[in-house]
Amino acid sequence: MTNDFFRMTGIVKRYQMGDDLQTVLKGIDLEVQEGEFLSVLGPSGSGKSTLMNIVGCLDTPTEGTYILRGRDVAKLDAKQLAAIRNREIGFVFQSFQLLPRLDALRNVELPLIYGGMSERDRLERAEEMLVRVGLKEKLHHRPNQLSGGQQQRVAIARALANNPSILLADEPTGALDQATGKQVMELFSQISAEGRTIIMITHDLAIARHARRIVHILDGMLQEGEANHFAQDA
Repeated sequence: MTNDFFRMTGIVKRYQMGDDLQTVLKGIDLEVQEGEFLSVLGPSGSGKSTLMNIVGCLDTPTEGTYILRGRDVAKLDAKQLAAIRNREIGFVFQSFQLLPRLDALRNVELPLIYGGMSERDRLERAEEMLVRVGLKEKLHHRPNQLSGGQQQRVAIARALANNPSILLADEPTGALDQATGKQVMELFSQISAEGRTIIMITHDLAIARHARRIVHILDGMLQEGEANHFAQDA
């Protein structure tokens, strides 16, 4: 059955590097079901960051088809891609990407501003999301007043604010110690259990194993893995 939620077919990405044309992605085929928790596992230089940029509509493929909720993303212009990023994809980065002068509430509010929501509704939604990730008492704390794990929770709340189709996480525990990283991954598991689609990019097998399915990327090629039954039964 064709998956009109998320489907990549024959995705190739090339970059001009001086006189050389470098092929970073070499015919990626990938389907993700709505509500799935997927890890893309690969070492540095494997092409996983390039794949993440295409999944997140930050870049477009040189060749191939990328269908997201029935739309061919590869054919969209810059304005359309920006709209997709705002409405369909929530980003969680390794380095949190919080604005230091804004408190947690205002950081979470940001994507809602771009979405055109009224200020009253924005702040209600931002508070709701921060409560959701366990930061009810930290609404008015700035990033430098929060621990690394708390900052990542703010980032997750911000990513969820617009109710996106996909939560896209790039090495979400990379800047955290092991215990804090485990807490963040427990939060991802809870979000997944609520039916949210999560695609996580990581080089760490222990982190990848929190997902329901793992695929491996190496030298720009994707190898399908099996369902992670340990995560399903956890």
